[in-house]
Amino acid sequence: MAARKPPRKKQPVKRVRTVKDESYTELEMYCIWLNEYYRSLIKAGFKSDVAMAFVMDKGSYPSWVSYKAPSEDEIKRLLDEEDDD
Repeated sequence: MAARKPPRKKQPVKRVRTVKDESYTELEMYCIWLNEYYRSLIKAGFKSDVAMAFVMDKGSYPSWVSYKAPSEDEIKRLLDEEDDD
């Protein structure tokens, strides 16, 4: 008779991590937009240092972008809220 194979161990079920609030803050949306802008410039053929210069210069943002950066007070408030957690 052929030897039986040992039974396979069942893999533990991975729990899906959930987030309390899936909406983004204005600061997070701004950072995402900056990242996308930078990556688009790189994809368009700009060197990384030139792309970074465009991202840092607010005057270079396209005119059709209506998103404005949060104010310094808003950023400080959001950072203070994170510290409280």
